[in-house]
Amino acid sequence: MNPAQLKAFHLVARERGFTRAAAAAQISQPTLSSHVSALEQTYAVRLLERRARGISLTALGRDLFDVTTRLFEVEDEARALLSGTKALRRGHLRVAADNAYHAVPILADLRRDHPGLTFRLSIGNSAAVLRQVLDGEADVAVTAKTGPDARIHAIEIRRDRLILFAPRRHRLVARGRLRIAELEDQPMVLRETGSFTREVFERALAHAGVRLGPIMEVQTREGVRETVAAGFGLGAVFESEFMPERRFAAARIVDADLAVAEYAVCLDARRGTALVAAFMERAGAVAHHIRPGLRAAGSARPDVTKS
Repeated sequence: MNPAQLKAFHLVARERGFTRAAAAAQISQPTLSSHVSALEQTYAVRLLERRARGISLTALGRDLFDVTTRLFEVEDEARALLSGTKALRRGHLRVAADNAYHAVPILADLRRDHPGLTFRLSIGNSAAVLRQVLDGEADVAVTAKTGPDARIHAIEIRRDRLILFAPRRHRLVARGRLRIAELEDQPMVLRETGSFTREVFERALAHAGVRLGPIMEVQTREGVRETVAAGFGLGAVFESEFMPERRFAAARIVDADLAVAEYAVCLDARRGTALVAAFMERAGAVAHHIRPGLRAAGSARPDVTKS
């Protein structure tokens, strides 16, 4: 088996494309492509589905990527051992997050001690972020949703709570507190299905038997914010994500359980590798430094974790 061909496949599978893989390997894209094609031809198999916007792995490709991930992690560990140090002098960490706000402080702390590291940060909803870790598209993630999957290793890094916000003079948020029944027939601006913000909110509504008015679905936090400002309805957001400004006021729902947790996650099989272990360690260490979000007077202590 040709090691260069196997390495080429691994990089393309890891980066989900030939252009990024060639940049990571510092070789030309045609050379990389020829290595992968030669590997497929040698064994008469198809490992990649090539598309205009990148590649996807076949079932066999996913299985081989699991093997090459373990193989090259061991190679990296051996290189570190032979060099006489486990210090992180170089490396590239792929990070997925449901909010940059929670992930960036961890990366900044990691880079401060290891300036040779590089990062790629992708932002998506909680379901998509977790899927990136499980599919090998991200090395680590910061997300609200972990799920009962034995492949995932997670550590809690902070607590949070869902709040509502609206233009400052809106009658429901002006006093800073409301009951969930007051949302009956209220128009709302919510994130897309798959967003943990929406999942937590709709679960609380269902438990209370509250039916909303018209729902405007928006795919980004920034979009939700501007749509709320335009008067389409109240918005739901986690306290840590709410950035106070003159246009808005925020309020807590006092009689619904909207407390949650944020996690740093990785594949359990990869938690011992140097880069992943360093990230997870720093995630726990910097968690208490993350600025707390809005706090309303008389609020209850959060007692439910995100799942």
